[in-house]
Amino acid sequence: MSMEVTARNQMYRTMNASSQQTKFSADTARRILTFAQPHRRKLIGFVLLSVVLAALAVATPVLAGRVVNAIVDGDAFEVVLRLALLIGLIAIVDAAIGLFSRWLSSNIGEGLILDLRTAVFDHVQRMPIAFFTRTRTGALVSRLNNDVIGAQRAFSDTLSGVVSNLVTLVLTLVVMIGISWQITLMALILLPVFVIPARRMGRRLARLQREAADHNSAMSTQMTERFSAPGATLVKLFGQPDIESSEFAVRASRVRDIGVRSAMVQTVFITALTLVSALALAVVYGLGGFYALRGQLDPGSVVALSLLLTRLYSPLTQLASARVEIMSALVSFERVFEVLDLVPLIQDKPDATHVPDGPVSVELDDVRFAYPSADKVSLASLEEVSTLDSRGGEEVLHGVSFRAEPGQMVALVGTSGAGKSTIAQLIARLYDVDSGAVRLAGVDVRDLTAESIRGAVGMVTQDGHLFHETIRANIVLPRPDATDEEVWDALNRARLSDLVASLPDGLDTVVGERGYRLSGGERQRLTIARLLVARPRVVILDEATASLDSTSEVAVQAALSEALEGKTSVVIAHRLSTIRAADVILVVEAGRIVQRGTHEELLAAGGRYEELHRTQFSVEAQPAE
Repeated sequence: MSMEVTARNQMYRTMNASSQQTKFSADTARRILTFAQPHRRKLIGFVLLSVVLAALAVATPVLAGRVVNAIVDGDAFEVVLRLALLIGLIAIVDAAIGLFSRWLSSNIGEGLILDLRTAVFDHVQRMPIAFFTRTRTGALVSRLNNDVIGAQRAFSDTLSGVVSNLVTLVLTLVVMIGISWQITLMALILLPVFVIPARRMGRRLARLQREAADHNSAMSTQMTERFSAPGATLVKLFGQPDIESSEFAVRASRVRDIGVRSAMVQTVFITALTLVSALALAVVYGLGGFYALRGQLDPGSVVALSLLLTRLYSPLTQLASARVEIMSALVSFERVFEVLDLVPLIQDKPDATHVPDGPVSVELDDVRFAYPSADKVSLASLEEVSTLDSRGGEEVLHGVSFRAEPGQMVALVGTSGAGKSTIAQLIARLYDVDSGAVRLAGVDVRDLTAESIRGAVGMVTQDGHLFHETIRANIVLPRPDATDEEVWDALNRARLSDLVASLPDGLDTVVGERGYRLSGGERQRLTIARLLVARPRVVILDEATASLDSTSEVAVQAALSEALEGKTSVVIAHRLSTIRAADVILVVEAGRIVQRGTHEELLAAGGRYEELHRTQFSVEAQPAE
């Protein structure tokens, strides 16, 4: 490796590593070793191979010097041939070991990435909904990508680099001192001229890189928001395209300017260090030639010293930045561990049971609830704030109690923000109550497994969220083993089979991001088909028809009647006309149940329900008049 290449590599390593530094943590080191434990045999083999490669790298210059001496001394051709064959054999062995070492390195690195990613992914899946309502998705994805890869480099690059560089440095110094300690000393005197600019330029380039990364992040955020279907619609309806373009151009121009400055800094740096490289070689050749002419050094030693020079500078410069690289890797590990250390607020008890078989009742017993504060469910780094809000949430439910018997429909009505959706989320155990209890079939949901609750409780929300996947994949999400016959039966009952059959790809049609290739009513009916495939014993409908037009609502209501048949159901309704047949209607206001009864009983009693009914139907009647 030439000194110029060494300089370039050193500059980039310093540039990339110096952007993140942290203090060494013994606890972090122990946890890293825990993740490395399954790969310990490969790690040991990898380190040993790195030592062998370092020794081979030093052997070649020494043999090259002997070849020169053999030629100068007029030795037999056989001697030169043996040395040349030995150099060739070392090159073959070096290549073979290098390939195997690279295989081990990639195997260890990719294995570690797999372990870390699956650990983070599985842990994040166990986090409560409150975590996702606060966390920036992009920041969380970055932990699974950039930080995991940064942690992986600690094993695949930094570890091997430190070991091989130490061995190479020691062997090279021993050999060079053995040949000529005077020339070795002169070579070391030039080292600061080589290392200091590399570190300074690396830090300067790191600052430019971070600035460019910030601008690129801002552009990515702007593109992500504006290029999604809702964002593009919003811009077209209310946005200012010229202003949007101008803001984007300013950021892009700044990235361009930084790119030009970075290129020039790199060019000046490489040119300067190429000059230092030439000066170092001039010292070796000049001083070595002087000693050779005086008979104090043979010509082969001069050649060996010049070749060993790069073996000396390369490990020295790379070891100079080893601490920065290690600290950078620790940052990546700690950012990953930061997510893994978040304790999910909702966890299965060790002795958790399944929801009992048969029909399921739903009961809320004196439930009080406040949404958890930010410091209990999130991280400041995932929210882009300096400090998380530690204040306790304000109580939103105050002693709510009711019971839905198996097969009954209980409807929740009231103004927005009254706590209806919160009640629905507590039944599905998306949150845990602060006091009181939520029971399914008489068992507290905190004593049930999350898996059995998912199997027993199904929910249709107002937005009807779908993944950017096929119709089939979205429908069979709760039951991946569902057959096509079951899927078509669900689509037929959801009044959607004719539409899907008319599509060119049928069940394999991709619905687009959040299902935006379908109309609102079609998306909602697709979520109902998913509910039918899931076969829950408890159905929760959270404003399932609130955003639909009258035509779509009729189709969705017909599909819902299929989904609710024979099920225990809790229905949150905006339109009171949709819940007249409910067995019990609960009027929720300010986190309390203020009225309960049937539609006729509540109308006769007057009060809040009668007021809501009169207001809604008088408003709906005005357009007809």
